[in-house]
Amino acid sequence: MKINISFFLLLVFSGWCPDFCIAQISPGTLVVRPVELNEVLINPGIGFTTFQRFNGDSLNAGIGWTEGRPIDYQLNVPRGVKSIPFPSSSIAYWRVYWKYIEPEKGHYRWDMIDRALSTAEARGQTLMLRIAPYGGEENDVPAWYRKMVGPKTDWKYNNPVNKWMVDAEDPRYVEYFGGMISELGKRYDGHPALESVDLSIVGAWGEGAGTEVLERTVMEKLIDAYTGHFRKTPLIPLLTDEASMRYTKSKAKVGWRVDCIGDIGFFARDQHGWTHMYDYYPQSIIRFGAQNNWKTGPVSLEICYTFMKWKADNFSKEQVQYIFDQTLKWHISSFNAKSSAVPVEWEPLVNEWLKKMGYRFVLRKFSCPATVQRNGRLPYETWWENKGVAPCYRSFPLAIRIRNNQDSMTYITDADIRTWLPGDNLYDNSLFIPEHFRPGYYDVQIAIVDPQSHQPKIQLAITNREADGWYSLGKIKVE
Repeated sequence: MKINISFFLLLVFSGWCPDFCIAQISPGTLVVRPVELNEVLINPGIGFTTFQRFNGDSLNAGIGWTEGRPIDYQLNVPRGVKSIPFPSSSIAYWRVYWKYIEPEKGHYRWDMIDRALSTAEARGQTLMLRIAPYGGEENDVPAWYRKMVGPKTDWKYNNPVNKWMVDAEDPRYVEYFGGMISELGKRYDGHPALESVDLSIVGAWGEGAGTEVLERTVMEKLIDAYTGHFRKTPLIPLLTDEASMRYTKSKAKVGWRVDCIGDIGFFARDQHGWTHMYDYYPQSIIRFGAQNNWKTGPVSLEICYTFMKWKADNFSKEQVQYIFDQTLKWHISSFNAKSSAVPVEWEPLVNEWLKKMGYRFVLRKFSCPATVQRNGRLPYETWWENKGVAPCYRSFPLAIRIRNNQDSMTYITDADIRTWLPGDNLYDNSLFIPEHFRPGYYDVQIAIVDPQSHQPKIQLAITNREADGWYSLGKIKVE
């Protein structure tokens, strides 16, 4: 038998085990132990996101970034082209202010969202979306709403950095901002190119500041606008307070997000040493009851400032590594680096981080009988290891293909990869070999596929990937 040195294939025709063995490989069994791949994989729903941009677009210059406004499209970028120096991405993240989506009362600019969704698809991405109510004095609520409620901006939550621009407890806020979110859900829930929606209800940039002082009924109505209309597309609430997090969890399976990863001292001088990374995130994850959210909903995090700002502030490699390690502890799936360049000296750290972010599936073992009868069943066993820190939150089917030059059949299994948490996972089943299959040798292949097209969708961290995305496991004989 010829052995492929990049793929350990063992075909056992006989077996022996002393009496004290618990189990053994049965005679005539095909056993495949794939070779693990050590590369960064670009897979759905995980990794870096582009921000206000798409794959192939130019990056922000310097230490700054843009947000909240309509996308400035960079045209004629081919699919698959990456931004340099920035990792390729499966997610495009767009944050836009309410005033652009509803410039006139009841008139929604769905065309802007439609274009963002179609552009993301064209660049091999899905779209993550936040509609923020406002962004501060320079990015107010819609003009028609300002005229309705008046010029006052001194409200219940009046922090100088991210105060409320309008009274969130005014019934008109729930009616109109909440109404816009409800219409958004009615139109886009379950859209295949919509990755997730931030559950943004109040505060500058939609970050939720002041949620903790909202009247309970108002908070619940604003959250209900999301959870009542987004039943399929994942929602991601911000880690702002215990009451809103626990209420949201009672309504939907959600993860969480925060927007200042890497703050180990940016604002400490003005806050008596307080930082997000040391004094807020670790404590709030537990106090708000969010420590296990990652098992059913994605954790999506955002950089504080940009990598280039970190470099300008002389962050050491040890500090960067500490920050990355904390996010892995919190089971990160995706990261918004604000489309800012990654310093060359940190690229190795980023690549190792990306290999652990989200899910990373390694097929450790596949076994089945080496010979099968037509009009009979072929049982098989699989052992997988998820070497990432989170599951896959979308329902991509596991598929097995049996084929040769004459016959072929693809079998869609009932495996639910959303339950494959970090560590070992098993899936065993059988498939039916139809009578019309002609006798001969058949390739056995495996893939995690798109639910509609049944084409390979998720790259596995193993070798022997064919040009069409399927992974070859070996041959069986059909008699």
